[in-house]
Amino acid sequence: MGIKWRHWALPAAPLALTLLAATGCTNTPDAPAKPTDAPSTSGAPSTPVARVCAKPPAGPAKAPAGAVTVDPAVVGDLAAKTKSSPAGTTFWLRPGKHRLKPDRYAQVIAKKGNRYLGAPGAVLDGGKKNNYAFSGTARDVTIRYLTVQHFVAPPDEGVVNHDMADGWVIEHTKIQYNSGAGLMAGAHQRVRASCLRGNGQYGMNAYKTGDSIRGLVVEGNEIVGNNTDDWERRKPGCGCTGGIKFWAVNGAEVRGNWVHDNRGAGLWADNNNNDFRIEDNLLEANDGAALMYETSYNAVIRKNTIRRNNWVEGRKYADRGDDFPYATVYVSEAGGEPRIRARTDKIEIYRNVLEDNWNGITLWENADRFCNSPANTSTGYCTLLVKDTDRCAKPAIATAPLYADCRWKTQRVDIHDNRFLLDTSVVRCTAKCGRMAVLANYGTYPDWSPYKGKRVAEAITHKQHNRWHDNVYRGPWTFVAVDTDHKLDPGLWQGPPYRQDAGSTFDPRAGG
Repeated sequence: MGIKWRHWALPAAPLALTLLAATGCTNTPDAPAKPTDAPSTSGAPSTPVARVCAKPPAGPAKAPAGAVTVDPAVVGDLAAKTKSSPAGTTFWLRPGKHRLKPDRYAQVIAKKGNRYLGAPGAVLDGGKKNNYAFSGTARDVTIRYLTVQHFVAPPDEGVVNHDMADGWVIEHTKIQYNSGAGLMAGAHQRVRASCLRGNGQYGMNAYKTGDSIRGLVVEGNEIVGNNTDDWERRKPGCGCTGGIKFWAVNGAEVRGNWVHDNRGAGLWADNNNNDFRIEDNLLEANDGAALMYETSYNAVIRKNTIRRNNWVEGRKYADRGDDFPYATVYVSEAGGEPRIRARTDKIEIYRNVLEDNWNGITLWENADRFCNSPANTSTGYCTLLVKDTDRCAKPAIATAPLYADCRWKTQRVDIHDNRFLLDTSVVRCTAKCGRMAVLANYGTYPDWSPYKGKRVAEAITHKQHNRWHDNVYRGPWTFVAVDTDHKLDPGLWQGPPYRQDAGSTFDPRAGG
């Protein structure tokens, strides 16, 4: 795709000399735990959790009236019949293993309005030979009750809806054990009650050439065990892993999903996303953050249950002596912006339960990351407020309005009415695993930057309307403000000059 995906924006801080002794942590292997078949039961979310992979509903046992029947005994039958049939045809795949021709680029090129229905036990298998299953630019294609597996899409590409066509509906479908992304996305795509499991890079890569995804719905799915190819290890710093990656999506409903046991982040919205509603999900046991919302705008994150996330990545950095508060919910250069149309003009995080994760919520800004800066690894992109990126240059960037509009700002984040529960005996850590944070690095780069020094750190902490209040804390929580050197107990966090967590309650005993 020609995009260099970025990883976390890290502060430039030296590693401590004493590692394990400083963290008080128990080491665990880097490999993810074996995915569970059932969610844990404490702190259950308000809606039922999808157990789609273990108990998928069965498709029609007989061909619907007017449907074209596809025979698994005939290699390439599905692609051939799709080619010879008119747009809007319904195809019924008999039980059994369906294969495409044994050619890397053999694929089903769908036509507008086609419907693909799998009988009980119908599988489309790429045999580790075919790159793609369903492709083409035709709109409004539906895939239901089908298992799609063992395709070998290249990195950053996908197996189903490879060409990012609009209006596709994916329901009651298993997309599993493929390389690359199991699924790509187009505008107004709906992915419901499906299993996105064990894919090499992402369960779904919600990226479309031209950044034109609108109205995406991801509802009631199980998204588990993705990034089996461990791309962060193969390509350090790529930021190209996890359960789902969202890129420049305007308007998304992400609700009622069970996102668990992914290597890397569970859900990652990266680069100029806007108007997300993330609710009623169970996010658990992901190696990295449960949720990352980065260089993006305007979101509601509510009524999610978030537990046992970030144990692998958080522990890894702590064991190296890295003092940065790697979080389970990580908001990086992202905030509310009233000038960008959405259903909210802030990032509101409320009525969530966060239980036994490695750290809580971190609000972060990289002072050196802005339009035209070499530190902006979203190469070629600027904020949604500046259409002409070239305007963000010396000397104009140092004056209004560009001084404010040329950088993604973590602002107007409202964190309230959440429960933060931490039992360090469960997480197996005595330090660096129970932190909330609002901070930035010391600006140094490039030499023409108008954001040098502490100005960004002071702004994110005191001037950009980021606020915690009316939360419940159970366990030994501490707080980090301005930069990693300012570590606060609840009393200092609530007092001047921070004045955070008004109306919140604190109990240092283990949460539950």
